[in-house]
Amino acid sequence: MKITIIGAGNVGATTAQRIIDNELANELVLVDIIEGIPQGKGLDMYESTPITGVDVKVIGTNGYEETANSDIVIITAGVARKPGMSREDLLNTNFGIVKEATLKSIEKSPNAIIIVVTNPLDVMAYTAWRISGFERHRVIGMAGVLDTARFRTFIAMELNVSVEDVYAFVLGGHGDDMVPLVRYTTVAGIPISELLPKEKIDQLVKRTREGGAEIVSYLKTGSAYYAPSAAIVEMVESIVKDKKRILPCSVLLQGEYGLNDVFVGVPVKLGRKGVEEIIELKLTDEEKQALHASASRVKSIIDSLKFD
Repeated sequence: MKITIIGAGNVGATTAQRIIDNELANELVLVDIIEGIPQGKGLDMYESTPITGVDVKVIGTNGYEETANSDIVIITAGVARKPGMSREDLLNTNFGIVKEATLKSIEKSPNAIIIVVTNPLDVMAYTAWRISGFERHRVIGMAGVLDTARFRTFIAMELNVSVEDVYAFVLGGHGDDMVPLVRYTTVAGIPISELLPKEKIDQLVKRTREGGAEIVSYLKTGSAYYAPSAAIVEMVESIVKDKKRILPCSVLLQGEYGLNDVFVGVPVKLGRKGVEEIIELKLTDEEKQALHASASRVKSIIDSLKFD
């Protein structure tokens, strides 16, 4: 298994280290436009492998020759958010970056599965799909896993219980109008509505929607990377090991949930071929309305892009 990560910043480098530590690839290529950064970080990671006891060849490069025949390409490259910025504020700059990264990577790895992490995530996933011409099951956006992890964390903090016992799904676009499905949220099988009052649940939903901005407000000069990298690796592991995990990911919908030609987060089965199944939950009218509103915002941004 060969994996390429485009972007050697905090998200890309942390993801690379997690993939190496979990021995999910026998070769990992780290690409970045800044000379010396991927080479230095890549060599440093490679030198850690005798200590951790994993056999992963690590290559850092500024080009794409070394990425040839990658099984998975992870795009993290792009400008990170700063305090006061929305994910949409990054649109034009990151649109160009993702277009170039997609074109250059698919030229060398035409059979790869692409995982997109760059913000605004759903729009950038759509960009990679459109530019690559790949089948929709081979282009996946990382969002729902991260958003769900944040929701689960806040619930565990509030109830003072193990995060392992909290189950949830967050659907929709990776933005302020994402849709945490409270009705499907449980703690050790107990519906969250039986453990917390509606007012407190609403607060946790709001905090989840603003989870990325909360971290940006603390860091000042960057955005989250520990939880995002963990989310990426959970997806990668399900693909590499053909685990067929059911995870919320941003995928192209073609009629599912009554939506077309838009990437939003929904539950999918992830296996060796990428997205092997899109799972349609039975939503209430209110949930469906929220999902469509979130998708509508993503679609409006997609429609503003110039692909020609």
